Amino acid sequence: MRAQSAVLIDAEASAQAPDAPHEAWTDEVAAVLAAAEGDSQTFRHVQSLTDAAGPRLAGSVGDRLAVQWGVTTMTALGLSNVRAEPVPVRVWERGEERVEVVAPTPHRLAAAALGGSVPTPEGGVEAEVIRVVSLEALAALPRAEVEGKVVFIDRPMERRRDGSGYGEAVVVRSRGASEAARLGARAVLIRSIGTDSTRFPHTGALRYAEDAPRIPAASISNPDADVLGRWLTGGTVVRVRVSLGCRDAGESVSANVVGEVPGTDRAEEIVIVGAHLDAWDLGRGAIDDGAGVAIVLEVARHLAQARLRPRRTLRVVLFANEENGLAGARAYAAAHAAELPRHVLGLEADFGDGRAWALRSPDAPARTAPWARIHALLAPLGVAWDPEPPHGGADLGPMHEAGVPVADVLQDGTRYFDLHHTPNDVLSQVDAASLEHAMRAALGVAYAATLDVEGLARAAPNGP
Repeated sequence: MRAQSAVLIDAEASAQAPDAPHEAWTDEVAAVLAAAEGDSQTFRHVQSLTDAAGPRLAGSVGDRLAVQWGVTTMTALGLSNVRAEPVPVRVWERGEERVEVVAPTPHRLAAAALGGSVPTPEGGVEAEVIRVVSLEALAALPRAEVEGKVVFIDRPMERRRDGSGYGEAVVVRSRGASEAARLGARAVLIRSIGTDSTRFPHTGALRYAEDAPRIPAASISNPDADVLGRWLTGGTVVRVRVSLGCRDAGESVSANVVGEVPGTDRAEEIVIVGAHLDAWDLGRGAIDDGAGVAIVLEVARHLAQARLRPRRTLRVVLFANEENGLAGARAYAAAHAAELPRHVLGLEADFGDGRAWALRSPDAPARTAPWARIHALLAPLGVAWDPEPPHGGADLGPMHEAGVPVADVLQDGTRYFDLHHTPNDVLSQVDAASLEHAMRAALGVAYAATLDVEGLARAAPNGP
């Protein structure tokens, strides 16, 4: 993990910063933040979504129920211009799955097909296992050592507050099947891309290369990966049988759910807050991304009720198909291409229920007066300022590439990847207090961005 403490500016220093001049509207934001501490429906939104729709992979019954829920909930919260904007999606279904050790000791592994995987042939695949620790180690092997075998990629993920261990490890999931197939492997197993020690496997999307054969791929839980690893590093010959019934189920239509809190004198300018509505089929999508959905809806509810109305329009987007295609993100950017220059700021919530701990702003690595003001509003929450450039999240990616400025409210991800993409992503795992904290940090940024119109217009690299 890259050390960050040396460059973070803590909340107390921000509150006293000479480059954060007081503006009258900042008192209104502070008042809304204080009121939100005792008036929050954030956890209730997660409960409502997970109970109403449950698992909601793109194109599934749960996905359709979630879209209906989104439209109904936004309307009930008082948002305007609520609509479902259609998004074509590719449907993948999991089916039955079974992965088991045949020798030396019969042992069923806790396993899950990776999203988008092709199925095994009828009767499954049975073969000897070969272990590698990275894609580089796999590429260095001669074809004769891999051909006809099941490749096991045993690459642990590191636990870090900022979640950077995921970015380093996830390449194994996305590319492992194609790299193994190039060398003649019959199937691939990966150690789950997660930080837990439970027997819950982590699913997630893979990406097949166009120039490689497509072979079945699954993840196994970390404890089961430990067993395989011990056997194989000790020289034991291991055989497994992999049976996956997953399939491509063709095209369907999902939707981005959109609602607004209209602005006043600068209503044509847009501050967008987004989260993704879909979720993997193993759990109920409470952490990923029911928590993010709840954060942005609660931000909108508070702005809709605020005494001082937003000057810019706040637009909430619950994106379709983030987990296995990003079709919703691309569809939004395409459908709203003409108005993207009027998108002043994007903020995405897709990191579970962790407490907010830092802010990244579009003026990085500097910290201009407008963003110093916004950061000062987060000082009571203990949120530091990080001069690293913001990323904005996957769903904001297409519009960020088109020039829309983004900010990041960084959340504590220490336990996020214990639950991410697992059957254990359920409501009982949500920490209501830390979720509430993250919501208030996002609320402060979003509300301020709708009010500080002159300041952010000058500060944004591609501002209006």
